[in-house]
Amino acid sequence: MQVSKENHRHVIVIGGGAAGMMAAYKAAEDGCRVTLLEKNEKLGKKIFITGKGRCNVTNACETEDLFQSIVTNPKFLYSSIYTFTNSQVMDFFRDYGCPLKIERGNRVFPVSDKSSDVIKALERALRQKSVRILLNSSCARLLVQDGKCNGVILADGKTLTADAVIVATGGCSYSSTGSTGDGYRFAEKTGHRMIEPKPSLVPLVTKSSEPKEMMGLSLKNVEVSFYIKERPGKILYREFGEMLFTHFGLSGPLILSASSYLQKVWGKGRVICSIDLKPALSDAQLNERILRDFNETKNCYFKNALDKLLPKKMIPVIIQRTEIEPERPVNSITRKERESLTHLIKNFELECRGTRDFEEAIITHGGISVADINPSTMESKIVKNLYFAGEVLDLDAVTGGYNLQIAWSTGYLAGMSAAQ
Repeated sequence: MQVSKENHRHVIVIGGGAAGMMAAYKAAEDGCRVTLLEKNEKLGKKIFITGKGRCNVTNACETEDLFQSIVTNPKFLYSSIYTFTNSQVMDFFRDYGCPLKIERGNRVFPVSDKSSDVIKALERALRQKSVRILLNSSCARLLVQDGKCNGVILADGKTLTADAVIVATGGCSYSSTGSTGDGYRFAEKTGHRMIEPKPSLVPLVTKSSEPKEMMGLSLKNVEVSFYIKERPGKILYREFGEMLFTHFGLSGPLILSASSYLQKVWGKGRVICSIDLKPALSDAQLNERILRDFNETKNCYFKNALDKLLPKKMIPVIIQRTEIEPERPVNSITRKERESLTHLIKNFELECRGTRDFEEAIITHGGISVADINPSTMESKIVKNLYFAGEVLDLDAVTGGYNLQIAWSTGYLAGMSAAQ
């Protein structure tokens, strides 16, 4: 339903990030007088650093396929995503002067590769809809009376009244951008349940120091799978792609996405990451390949016979694990030892102790329980005229533009609903 432009409602949006800017835009488009409060000196600070400064705006997959990449509460998002789909998001940015391109994995980026162009498009949209933007304006608390939200009290003591308030303050990740858990505090004080916030899309810390020996090594076209040692039959996550060894453990796209699926299992057993370094080859094919390499280098030492098979930084670690003497001639390596090497290359395992902290997390897992929010409107079930959008809610997805799609869609639906 398109609201009449004679709509005299005043909507306050707290938070000038992705969800907040989209909520402000939509409420203003539907005729409301909108005030956008941002505690920072400028809008979109987190957008600016997303995707290493390129900003993966959304994913261009079929809309129904988006839900497969949403890890937490995908069903809650049906209304919001179908109200403002990924193709509509792309149209919005093109319409406001930010041309887009689609890359590997259907990831959508600005043609310029500059996240600042995404922010500029949003600012143009807000200006065109006459949204009042108050920068350096921190909200201290919500004004709630008789079960209704009537406005906010700013940190300087000033009261702003409104017909509806939208909280889009983000999670706890990248606190330097202003995501310091303010929305959680507002929600708890008004009786909303919280799911403990934890870092997500975040690097993993390993028990072994072997990754430090391979620090900086990026592996492409590998398959990783995660399982709990005490429950080896149940795979928690399996995917093909790219990863990276660091001084503390593991990182890269595969690992960041895996971290989302591991949040509920820490402390329930030993979490094992198994890396298949040659997923395109079966055990038998790899064994043949190794035999062929050994035959070509039969007078070489074992330590010099793996150059064609493995990255240089990884060879000393693999040799150490096989317990084969580095200076042993390859023509003396037995079939059993070769099969053991094959198994190791197909199943290079590392035990993970946990994740890095919020400062390295791209998003937050947990937040305001969606059980307290109406998925058709994003309005609180507890306080009338109070809406929530974006990362402040218990919603998260893997990498690839899906988390920003959650922000755009929930922000848009919250703005539309607040206007009505």
